[in-house]
Amino acid sequence: MEKGKGVMGFGRRWAVEFTDASAAPSSRDVPDPPGFTRASQDQDDSSVSRQKKDAEANWKSQKAWEVAQAPFKNLMMMGFMMWMAGSTVHLFSIGITFSALWQPISALQGVGKVFEPYKDSKVDLLAPKLLFIALNLGGLALGVWKLNTLGLLPTHASDWVSSLPPAQEVEYSGGGIPLH
Repeated sequence: MEKGKGVMGFGRRWAVEFTDASAAPSSRDVPDPPGFTRASQDQDDSSVSRQKKDAEANWKSQKAWEVAQAPFKNLMMMGFMMWMAGSTVHLFSIGITFSALWQPISALQGVGKVFEPYKDSKVDLLAPKLLFIALNLGGLALGVWKLNTLGLLPTHASDWVSSLPPAQEVEYSGGGIPLH
């Protein structure tokens, strides 16, 4: 079969020849336009890849800080919900309080998984992790404070009366004459 001919023997209507035409001028023979230099086009690939890696490291660092600050929004929302629940013990206030305790605990258990996508040799994750942990500990403290305001924490001596031994009797009284 001849090049450029179809199965039926008809030539293609549109065809591009990719053969090397030595007579055609190369791109090096054409002068550069004013203001353009080839040196800018032929930059060192290592500097381009280094810039790309630096940009990626900056992006990862920025995203790590955003993830670290996310518990602050949750802290504000949970505080508002606890305020709306009131200070009386009922199902809704207990549910909100235990949710306020459970969320920071589960977030603290998964700190490594949360920051794993942002691991890089150029990105320092210590400060974002510490902020993340501090904000979650603040959320945990908010939940414990709400437990205290509901009276569910044993913080008074009267909460421990059942575990105290009976008081020693100091006086005895007995006998006497009944008065009628």
